Amino acid sequence: MHMHEASAVASEPASAPELFGSFYLGGDEFALPASCIREVVNYPAKMTVLPLSPAYLEGMFTLRGSVIPVVNLGRLFRPGAPAAAATDKVAILDFQQVLVGIVFQDTGEIMRVQPSQRSSLQYAAGDAHAVIAGTILQDDGARLLQILDPHALVRIENVPHVLARQAATGKHSARLLAQGERRQCVSFHAAGSAFAFDMAAIQEIIRVPELHSSILNSELCLGRMHFRGSQVAVVDFAALLQAPGRAAGSSPDQRVIVVRLDDATVGFLVDSVDSIVHYFADEVLPIPLLSRARAAMFAGCITKDGVGDVIVLDHREILSNAEIVEMQQGHARLYPAEEAAKAAVRKAQRQVYITFTVENPFAVEIKQVREIIDMGGAITRPPGMPSYLRGILNLRQQMISIVDLRQLYAMPPLADESNARILIIERGEERYGFLVDAVNNIMTISDSQRFSAPQLIRTGSHNDLRSEMEEMIDIGTSEKRQTLSVFRCDRLLDKLGQAA
Repeated sequence: MHMHEASAVASEPASAPELFGSFYLGGDEFALPASCIREVVNYPAKMTVLPLSPAYLEGMFTLRGSVIPVVNLGRLFRPGAPAAAATDKVAILDFQQVLVGIVFQDTGEIMRVQPSQRSSLQYAAGDAHAVIAGTILQDDGARLLQILDPHALVRIENVPHVLARQAATGKHSARLLAQGERRQCVSFHAAGSAFAFDMAAIQEIIRVPELHSSILNSELCLGRMHFRGSQVAVVDFAALLQAPGRAAGSSPDQRVIVVRLDDATVGFLVDSVDSIVHYFADEVLPIPLLSRARAAMFAGCITKDGVGDVIVLDHREILSNAEIVEMQQGHARLYPAEEAAKAAVRKAQRQVYITFTVENPFAVEIKQVREIIDMGGAITRPPGMPSYLRGILNLRQQMISIVDLRQLYAMPPLADESNARILIIERGEERYGFLVDAVNNIMTISDSQRFSAPQLIRTGSHNDLRSEMEEMIDIGTSEKRQTLSVFRCDRLLDKLGQAA
């Protein structure tokens, strides 16, 4: 390590010696203040690559409930330096209360350094070597150690977010975790790492179809495919992450994940689709980010046995509005007749629904339901409550009234409530729970399959929940059809409000 760019300045006298830990890298010896060193661990067997990060970031791994980015100090000084080896060590540093790993080849010792043994270094503004804060002379000047400045080593771009998430997670006990919001995501591989989309964002997963390319496509658009009567832009997810992309269809494992982004539908080409992963919201660990590039898309990391580390994505933040508009404009130029037809005739939209049962099958738009929880929580029933209220549940420090829909509509009690679930509905500052027999599925249904309920059903028995619903959904094939009543949460809450 050369330091001719800096000038040495004698340290100011101090009243007490200071503790340092020493490390070896590439024949040089470094020192770090012992106060910032949490521990030293072996190089992890599994390191997850985080795309769009600086070249000196080896990757990240999870350690006792924290996601730790690992910095290769050699590459910080020289981008062409070799990658870390399995025999290396990782020093875990406390950086502004966020843990960061620094790769070293071997550990040294803990030493007590007198002020007279230290000197500080001064650099020109912007010098990359400014991570060397000074030197320590040992063994009568025969041994020189370079002191690293932890705050100059890396810049974590989202420290407040990481600390806030860590604090929120720490407040939840195991009991609250068990009652927490259970989620599903679909994991996939791209650019050498495992990612996941929330299940509700996915419209369909298909094999790679024939893609039509054009110079009128945007840079992100690999091509366009025919999907349910429309032309949909397909983005190579690896290329989006600035990793070398592969030609569409070059591997039989490749798939296109069709995702709804607000009012646009986009396909993402990925290397493989792996599995459906179940997790709780509190299991998502914040990722300390060293880059601002598409930072909002990284929602966090979950670790599952047999799956490993999976980077959970916020699908709404993957593409900017400008990028989506650019792809849509490219489509409009490629298919002017189709765009004109869309402007003249509103195409049928597709919505995501949760299907459930209360004696009969129902469907509710997923955006109306905040979360789905089990019946495992302690429901208390204060005296004087209406008969249709099962009781009150304390869900993450908020009291929620649980409405027993069977009791409300004079249905017989459910003999077995092992599959019963509570749909948590949010209305303003208040939350309510609707007790249902079972939650069955999540499906995407076209608006063309949604129609007005027959008048006979709407004016039928008031002990039938279906009489409250004005619309129905018809799904299935001619051989096997199913009709579901469209559940309107606001309509039912209005009724309860009038009865109160």
